[in-house]
Amino acid sequence: MFSRYKKANDATPVRAPSAAVTTQQPALQRAEAPEKRPLAQMRTTPQAAARTPAETLISDKEQKRKDRLMELKAELHKKLLENLNLAALENASEANLRAEIASIVSETLDEMSVALNKDDRITLNQELYDEVMGLGPLETLLKDETVNDILVNGPKRIFIERNGKLTLTDITFKDERHLLRIIDKIVSAVGRRVDESNPYCDARLADGSRFNCMVPPVAVDGSLVSIRKFKKDKLGIPDLVNFGAFTEEMAAYLQAAVSTRLNIIVSGGTGSGKTTTLNALSSFIDNTERVLTIEDTAELQLQQIHVGRMESRPPNVEGKGAVTQRDCLRNALRMRPDRIIVGETRGEEVIDMLQAMNTGHDGSMTTIHANSARDAVSRLENMIAMAGIEMPLKAVRSQISSAVNLVVQASRLQDGSRRMTSITEITGMEGEVISMQELFRYERLGLAPDGKIIGRFNATGVRSHYSERFRQWGYDLPASIYEPIA
Repeated sequence: MFSRYKKANDATPVRAPSAAVTTQQPALQRAEAPEKRPLAQMRTTPQAAARTPAETLISDKEQKRKDRLMELKAELHKKLLENLNLAALENASEANLRAEIASIVSETLDEMSVALNKDDRITLNQELYDEVMGLGPLETLLKDETVNDILVNGPKRIFIERNGKLTLTDITFKDERHLLRIIDKIVSAVGRRVDESNPYCDARLADGSRFNCMVPPVAVDGSLVSIRKFKKDKLGIPDLVNFGAFTEEMAAYLQAAVSTRLNIIVSGGTGSGKTTTLNALSSFIDNTERVLTIEDTAELQLQQIHVGRMESRPPNVEGKGAVTQRDCLRNALRMRPDRIIVGETRGEEVIDMLQAMNTGHDGSMTTIHANSARDAVSRLENMIAMAGIEMPLKAVRSQISSAVNLVVQASRLQDGSRRMTSITEITGMEGEVISMQELFRYERLGLAPDGKIIGRFNATGVRSHYSERFRQWGYDLPASIYEPIA
């Protein structure tokens, strides 16, 4: 794939990008304009349509059945806690535990003179197993590989993000106490607690998923929970190219940039794919290099053999014992790193990060929340000011321009798709302004009738400021990759 651009001294001659690549998404240019629909028709959605009496009756019956099962589950859970030997659960096999739960459920239902069909019994046994060994109603969503984010707004409203779109699920907690019990189960497993005096918490689930919660009185309408699921499958550059996140030419350029140790910032909004992009870029780092990663919540999945991972730590109940990203970064500088990768720069650690980039740790990378490359630079300036460092603005900008070489902008578009919308180089200073040049961008051309965005990736026609550096390192990229599509 993009490896054809790799080394200048390879036996295979460098070829110009293929027509299939330079005209990626050819249908986008030929797509017809979305057909105009009457305003009334555009406003009508299946959800907004009135339900028929029969549909209402079926829906009410289904809700009553769910409420009945929820009440039964609460009663049976109490019985399980009374009868199960909780101390022995860790050593029990899953099959034995499921059999024990099924036996207790069967006996209890007989005592209560409650008859359930086979499907309801299976559902009830599974949910009770999840309550005892897992995270209750959330367990089903955690096991669903297609779900990226789980968002809980109180006990009765659980949303999921799938393919970039938010959807309300029919999964609920019994009440606020049930939700708080699951939250407490999660945070206590990592030695933390949440209550009125400490109403919020960051944690990491056993599978690596990132967890954040906020409980009443700060959360007004019920506890708020956000879970960013940990991706077990590592997406490489070829995967992202195939998904249409960027083109083969952009991948070839990024390979040269990472391999020749340019300092890179991946910028974007929440859920735009910053961490995924950072993971993919790290695949170009040579296995002979020592890489240290620093994160608030460990999410990076680097593919090298010599990686040291660090994770910051919040203060304990007494307000002591905190280990910040800045503490980790300062220690990392004493550990002979070739590259330092900070999962997300958001505070005073920006000072140490820029100094590391400026003092021999070329090839370092981080992510930042910003809407464009220019905004990312402004965010760096603001973070330096908020850290209490009194420096003239020109000195701050000089530090940034000499430390950062490249800004990669990731975005989540309105149709839920994620794209690398811009690759911009920082080339130095012009007076008191940081000079930048954009090499590649994503151009939006319109909107399809199904709501999908029509667009294409295009070069700007500007040749890389680091072309000579690439050539000296053996990455002689053809001039054609910088040529815009007519």
